[in-house]
Amino acid sequence: MSKRGWVLLLALVFFSLSISGCYYEAAKKEIKNAENLLMELKNAGGPTKAPYEYCSADSFLTISKKEFDESDYKHAKDFAARSISVGQAGLAAVKK
Repeated sequence: MSKRGWVLLLALVFFSLSISGCYYEAAKKEIKNAENLLMELKNAGGPTKAPYEYCSADSFLTISKKEFDESDYKHAKDFAARSISVGQAGLAAVKK
């Protein structure tokens, strides 16, 4: 392999590793935010006042953690974001 080929290969490896690291940190942060929001919804009476939103947010968070454990950080972040979205809707419903 030529010198140019090695440089291209190393650049590709570096780029792919840097992308996966970004997803790891972003997913970890999003999961933490979803956990905090779900706890806030629970403390506000979400299980009884907004059961659909509470159960949905909890389910999305559970799936997110499973995806994170399987090193699928992009999907983990996506499911955590869905959990946050539904959790916010639940908080809005509880505060009405």
